[in-house]
Amino acid sequence: MAIATRRRFQGRAWRDTVSFYLFISPWLLGFLGLSVIPLALGLGASLTNYDGYNLDNLRFRGLGNYTRVFDDPDVWHALWRTFVFSLMNVPLSIGLALGLAILLNGAIPARGLFRTIFYLPHIIPIVAVVWIWRIFVDQNYGLLNGLLGVFVPDIAVRWAVDYPTQVLTALTVWTGVGGGMVIFLAGLQGIPNELKDAARIDGAGTFRMYRTVIVPLLTPVIFFELVLTMIRSLQTLVAPMLLSGDQLATIPSRDNYLFLVHAYQQVFAQQRYGYGLALIWMFLVVIVALTYAVFKTSKYWVYYEVDQDGGAKA
Repeated sequence: MAIATRRRFQGRAWRDTVSFYLFISPWLLGFLGLSVIPLALGLGASLTNYDGYNLDNLRFRGLGNYTRVFDDPDVWHALWRTFVFSLMNVPLSIGLALGLAILLNGAIPARGLFRTIFYLPHIIPIVAVVWIWRIFVDQNYGLLNGLLGVFVPDIAVRWAVDYPTQVLTALTVWTGVGGGMVIFLAGLQGIPNELKDAARIDGAGTFRMYRTVIVPLLTPVIFFELVLTMIRSLQTLVAPMLLSGDQLATIPSRDNYLFLVHAYQQVFAQQRYGYGLALIWMFLVVIVALTYAVFKTSKYWVYYEVDQDGGAKA
């Protein structure tokens, strides 16, 4: 009897296991075919002289592509410009998103309409966004020069040429602030009203309540948005190229020559697939290192109602 029961249990467990893998097989096949296998092939190609065309001349180079990075002056320039752009984009994006969330979390007229308006740029395709901004900052017919012309006649500032990083930063902030606003709105609405009422009873004004109650409780959301915005900023690729020309092969100005732009040029313009993939893998290490540093510093400024060890805070 016990043996029969055990066999039935094992048979049921086996059927459950098979059913589970059958149900997840579409996702599993997609994950293997579109993520794991391409990553493995990319890592292997970064160790060769692969040029994207002739496999007969394929040769193993070992770490040659990776050591070559340190002798490429464009790499260090692109890395520096990426950090400069990110240092401008990340604080502005987070600050504006948080400010909009605080404003639109209050009882203001047409609150839902304003939320929709600010969120729309976040879902517009990047190509359309770039063309909107190219029209906006056009030297001769741009709306920005047109508005400034009301105060300064005959103004014709070449915004995309003279201020390329500022234009790219403004474009990126405009497209990203809506998504951050939605995340911060969710965080603000998750703060218990009892804590706000207690702060008011204790005599806290609006500024003090935000400084001592709301912002500390919002730090996990700020931390989450900081990591997302930082990674998204470091991975900027399409916008700087399309701001400078009509095609993705266009080389942007030196101020907007970001790291992934350099890797893209090596792969698709110069046909140096192995070297370009080595650049991408090394940049992945940089992103992981920066993300790890942010995680390590979070314990000094992120407040959790529950300790990370699992216990509730006193």
